[in-house]
Amino acid sequence: MTADKFDFLFFTETLGMPVYDLKHRRIGRVKDAAIVPLIHPARVDRFLVGAGASWLSVRYDQIASISLSDGIKLSNEKLYPYHSDEYMLRIGRDLLDQQIIDVNGRKVVRVNDVTFEIKHEERDFLVVLEVDVGIRSILRRLTQGVVPPKWVRKVQRPIEPNSIRWEFCNIVEADPLRRLRLNISHDKLELLHPADLADIVEELGPAEREAIMGTIDSEVAAEALSEIDPRMQASILEGLEPEVAADIVDEMSPDQAADALGELEDETSAEILDEMESEPLEDVKELLEYDEHTAGGMMNTEAIVLPEETTLDTAMKRLREHEDLLENTHVLFLADSIGKITGAVPLARLFLADGATQMKDLSLDRLISTTPGERESRVTELFDKYNLLALPVLQEDGTLAGVITADDVISVLRHR
Repeated sequence: MTADKFDFLFFTETLGMPVYDLKHRRIGRVKDAAIVPLIHPARVDRFLVGAGASWLSVRYDQIASISLSDGIKLSNEKLYPYHSDEYMLRIGRDLLDQQIIDVNGRKVVRVNDVTFEIKHEERDFLVVLEVDVGIRSILRRLTQGVVPPKWVRKVQRPIEPNSIRWEFCNIVEADPLRRLRLNISHDKLELLHPADLADIVEELGPAEREAIMGTIDSEVAAEALSEIDPRMQASILEGLEPEVAADIVDEMSPDQAADALGELEDETSAEILDEMESEPLEDVKELLEYDEHTAGGMMNTEAIVLPEETTLDTAMKRLREHEDLLENTHVLFLADSIGKITGAVPLARLFLADGATQMKDLSLDRLISTTPGERESRVTELFDKYNLLALPVLQEDGTLAGVITADDVISVLRHR
């Protein structure tokens, strides 16, 4: 639905609009308009009116009527000088020409103009309807104050509108106190796919990236960070407070956490490690010891290992206990009584037997494995040669050090 179907005004049309008192005397012209999100997320709460050398503040409930042809007529003349208010989102100062996130389109856009819907109730007031980002809005900006607005509307009519509904806009504000005062939430961002959120974050400037990653849910931030280029990961983590960065790294898999921390200066990495929870900490520290271009540097320490005599029924129970690992689990590994890995069972084989079947009877005929020191190039060769989904990395004594998945190999190939 386009704004042309509503009784509407563009912000560029309100700039310079005359404001009249009860006797139809002009008291000034509109210089800006402001929303107070804590009071209402979309209603224009007040206009800032230039009257000589000073500005006056006109509240929405002091206005009788608003129109493109007649300007703004007041119903109450008790006006006060404008004073900067941290709780105001000013359209001209804070929104126009700024980057915002189009949550629906999953992209970063620059605001050229804003469309208001005129509400006609006891009195007229404006509600933000859309943010305009296309050629139409650029045309209005270029002709603002030069060509009459009614002419501009006629000229722009054949041009396809390009706008974003206000409810799909996410404002980026770096200052934590101002975010709070403006009631800026990133709830909608947290519903995006991590890869889409990563693309958005990569388009923002450093301060804006940190503002987003430092305020969204830490689990969501971890998933998005894992999709971001390693060098930018380091930049983001360096810009966050160590405890905030640690909360995010805690939610990453050990191999992803090690990769991210490995890009940081030793001092910064140590500060984040000091703030991390103890459970993933040892795994991450262990992985940091390996060269990133070896199997040890590629592997993840999270894997499901079962005794080889385990029955299928018991294996299924263990899988349910490790629901958090299932997304990245392709193979279950089997171990003998001393912990030596003896076999691997692809998850697909679990559907081919009854519950009493022992897991060792479902094991692959041959166990393909590698060691922590194996070269990255050799690891990719093994995946290609044997069409692997997962490759166990074994210590000298045959126990499991970690596992490399096809996703890890794809990530390596992407960054070559």
